[in-house]
Amino acid sequence: MTTTRIPGSPTRPVRPAVRKPTPAASAPQEAHGAVVSVRRIFEAQNSNYFLLLGATLFLVVFGLVMVLSSSSIDSYKHNDGDAFTLFLKQVVFAAIGLPLMLVASRLPAVFWKKWAVALMAVAVGLQLLVFTPLGITTQGNTNWVNIAGVSVQPSELVKLALIVWIALVLSRKEDLLTDWRHVVLPVVPVALLAIALVLGGNDLGTAAVMLAIVLGCLFFAGVRLRYLLVAALGVALVAYVYSATGASRASRIGSWLDGCTDVNVLNCWQPVHGTWALAAGGVFGVGLGNSKSKWSWLPAAENDYIFAIVGEELGLIGAIVVLLMFIVLAFAFVRIVRATHDSFTRIVASGVMIWVIGQAMVNIAVVLGLLPVLGVPLPLISAGGSALISTMLAIGVVLSLSRQPKVAEDFVPQTPAQRSRLAAAGRSR
Repeated sequence: MTTTRIPGSPTRPVRPAVRKPTPAASAPQEAHGAVVSVRRIFEAQNSNYFLLLGATLFLVVFGLVMVLSSSSIDSYKHNDGDAFTLFLKQVVFAAIGLPLMLVASRLPAVFWKKWAVALMAVAVGLQLLVFTPLGITTQGNTNWVNIAGVSVQPSELVKLALIVWIALVLSRKEDLLTDWRHVVLPVVPVALLAIALVLGGNDLGTAAVMLAIVLGCLFFAGVRLRYLLVAALGVALVAYVYSATGASRASRIGSWLDGCTDVNVLNCWQPVHGTWALAAGGVFGVGLGNSKSKWSWLPAAENDYIFAIVGEELGLIGAIVVLLMFIVLAFAFVRIVRATHDSFTRIVASGVMIWVIGQAMVNIAVVLGLLPVLGVPLPLISAGGSALISTMLAIGVVLSLSRQPKVAEDFVPQTPAQRSRLAAAGRSR
């Protein structure tokens, strides 16, 4: 309300004219509000968020293209002439993983700390189901569960749960990790239980990745190196005994060390044809969709050996692009680790980094013949719903932690009474 002065007359208040918005005028405002609410999903406080999100989305889209190319022949053979069956399933998995990742990226750190124990219990409970009639055995590996007609791999969720739970425990014991007893309890027994359940299903590759995750989390938590050295030696001894006691595992490692002969031709078929696929690609590749190895010559062409199809169809250039994108992904993880002063964020980000980047390096090394066949997929690219959704959810957790405000090293938290006094002083001024 304003007042005007007319000469020779008393002062009178004059109300300003108010125009009612028309429906046509209010519609753009509603549309603008909708746009703002969508944009809030991608709000972040630093560039690390967008770097990690962008690299992840690129690899997921690239993976969908390669799954379509590598799985078309097998889909056509086993699904009555439908060449898109496996590809459409992977699209559905990506459509589920993307919103889960974005929703997870909006949750605060306190949410993951609160539910870390429950998540670990659920993941271990699901892993126990592989030893029930619900378990599914594929090529001697019992690591899947049939739930309502859907095949689920619980060990992928165990990886994420193990990272978040270990981060919670070690962050609470941050000042006590110089004592080996606080390092061992309760992290080591629970981690060994989870890994033993995976090894019980003969999934050596996943168990190896989980061991690397545990050791990596301990390292980034600040555990003394001599403790980690003792743990690494123990893991190496157990791995040697475990690989030597199984006939299939010993034969697979022997084929890798001694080369292919007529005796171990079954163990050589997949790595040899993977090498031929890479060699056929040359520098520029034979062209997207023109692979010959996917015509039933290369087992698991859309899964464990999809990198061989990338090398065959897109050549050395395509393979280098994949490696560069994983390097970008690793760079984003490292930046998040270096940018935080919170031990929980640092351990979770480093654990997910070791999971994704380490598993990618193992998969690529297997395809190149630098490691024996372990049966681990290429993260974000290989076909498989459990692996894709769990990996995207784990990256969503790191995205949520990267959005947390950066706290200065000399920051001293205030009590509620101190905050009240400061607010009252501000109001009095």
